[in-house]
Formats: sequence, C-alpha cells, structure tokens
Amino acid sequence: MDGITFQKLRDIEARFAEVESRMSDSAVAQDPPAYQKLAREAKEIAPIVERYRAYKDALQELAKVQEMVKAETDPELRELAHEEARTLEAKRDALDAEIPPLLVPKDPNDDKNVLLEIRAGTGGDEAALFASEVFRMYQRYAERQGWKVDVVSLSRTGQGGIKEAIAMVEGDRVYSKLRFESGVHRVQRVPVTEASGRIHTSAITVAVLPEAEEVDVKIEPKDLRVDTFCSSGPGGQSVNTTYSAVRITHLPTNTVVSCQDEKSQIKNREKALKVLRSRLYEMALEVGSGDRSEKIRTYNFQQARVSDHRIGLTLHRLQEVLDGDLDEIVAGLIAHYQAEKLKAPAAR
Repeated sequence: MDGITFQKLRDIEARFAEVESRMSDSAVAQDPPAYQKLAREAKEIAPIVERYRAYKDALQELAKVQEMVKAETDPELRELAHEEARTLEAKRDALDAEIPPLLVPKDPNDDKNVLLEIRAGTGGDEAALFASEVFRMYQRYAERQGWKVDVVSLSRTGQGGIKEAIAMVEGDRVYSKLRFESGVHRVQRVPVTEASGRIHTSAITVAVLPEAEEVDVKIEPKDLRVDTFCSSGPGGQSVNTTYSAVRITHLPTNTVVSCQDEKSQIKNREKALKVLRSRLYEMALEVGSGDRSEKIRTYNFQQARVSDHRIGLTLHRLQEVLDGDLDEIVAGLIAHYQAEKLKAPAAR
C-alpha cells in the first residue's frame, strides 16, 4: 500500500473519530436531522476504518513475528514462527486488496435501475441486425445477474434487425455494472447480403441512463404535450386500431419520447414518463461514462475477437460475450474506474 493511500486512510480514521465524538454530543443528539446525517456518514466509513485498523494490527503482529523468526534458534519454534508469519502475510495481502475499492467515492446512482437505449447507426440493415444481437447480449447478461428487463419501446426492421430498443433494467446494482456500456459499439464482419465476401464495419450506439425517481426530477404537467396514435409494426403497418401509443414532448427541452409496446394507453404513458424523467435527469447531472460518440468496443467476427479500447482488453471468445458473458469486461472497466478515482485527492 502506497503513502497516498495510507494518508487517505489516516484522514478517514480521524474523521470517523470526529463523527463519533459529535454524535455523543448532547446538542447533536437533540437534533434528529443532524444526528441522522452523522450516523449515515459513520455507517459509510466504518468498514474502511475497521479494515484499516485490522491492517495496522496485522503489520504490527507481522513485524513482531519476523523478529522472532530472526532471533529463534530452536528449529521447531522457528518453523512455528514462520507458519504464523505466513498466516499474517496472507491476512495483510487480503486486506491490501480489500481496502482500495472501499476508498472509491460512491456514485449516488450506483444502486439505481437503468434505462438502456440501443440505436442502429452507420451500416443500414447490418447495423440494425447487430443492434438486435447486442440487445440480446444485454438481455442474456441481465438473466445471469438475476435482473428484470422490461421493454419500453422496440422498433424492428423487416429483416429481423432493430432500429431502436429502449428497456428498463431493474435489479441489484444495475447502474454500477452497466454504466460503462455507453458509447459506440462497432461490428466487423461479412454481411449475409454481401456476395463478394467483403468485411463491412457497422456501428450502433448504446446509452445507459440511471432511472430517475419523481423526487429526482419534477415535471410540470403544463410543460408536456401528449399525443396518442395507433401502434405500428415493421414498415409502418398498423398493429392495432386503438390509439394506445403515446408520444410525450417536454416543451422546455423539446425532448420527445414515444412508447407503443403496451396495449394500454395508460401503461404506455407511464413508461414514456419514466423514459422522459431519466433523460431529463441525465441532462441535469451530465452523467455517463463519456461522450456517446466515443468508440468504446469492437466486435470482430472473422477473428472471434472483442476489444474494449478504453482498457486495452481483448478477448477471443466473441460468441460467449454475445451470449451474455460480460463479467470479465465489466470487472475490467470497474477496476479501471476505481484506479482512476483513487488517483484523485480525497474529497472527504
């Protein structure tokens, strides 16, 4: 563990002692909001302090045992001391690995559900087909995580592709795991329609937005224009004769959201408002892993290769990834994010 990390831990331990002292103050005890705020802070940093103290204890004990190893002349006792030293070294190393991730400032959106948006970009029908495969990839990944995927809107092409897919993904720490998927995903392969066998490059865009609650974004009814229309399928043909589809326009920002996946106009309106709220929340917070025009990943079918360009990770198991095995990529991105955050000065 480096000196910067130790200093951060010392600062956090000092802050923990200060918080505990203030909580025991009778004036604070009579001020519930102030007490609750301190209690939340204490609860948040207590695991860090606990592990830091255990780490310091392990270092002290290890130093003592190492001195015993040097001084001990009896072979049997020396071997026992060696064994104890190995146990303490393992404990030290385990804590050394546990502590840094705890120091990464918690994103308030990490525990939120997300709005997942996938759109076909350059490449025509081939891009739409790839958008369909990527949407399926996230659905499979969600199944592995035990998450629920609720389709809000799905615009298909006649060839089985997707022009646009919007879905709510709900479950444990969804945003924290999917947040780095925002950006441009490229595919390199020979399209089925390509007679000459030439490799084409197509692209789609993915956006991952934290779901906004009503308390996060207040939407005034006067700021909305709501239009209803008949749902349509591929090619624009009507799929029902009732005006169940809903289009909501947020007039101050000119943000337009449509939803026609449900047969009920009320349900479509509810879903459309969820999407609108999340988009307005993103505008307000400017959240996201970066510019959505940034090329983040390439899927090369000829080489069965997936490359994430932000962390230099290349996997030669394309089909497994498309089947939802994203664990290694997600873990790599989270580790990279944590490492970058740890470089920043402590904000406590």
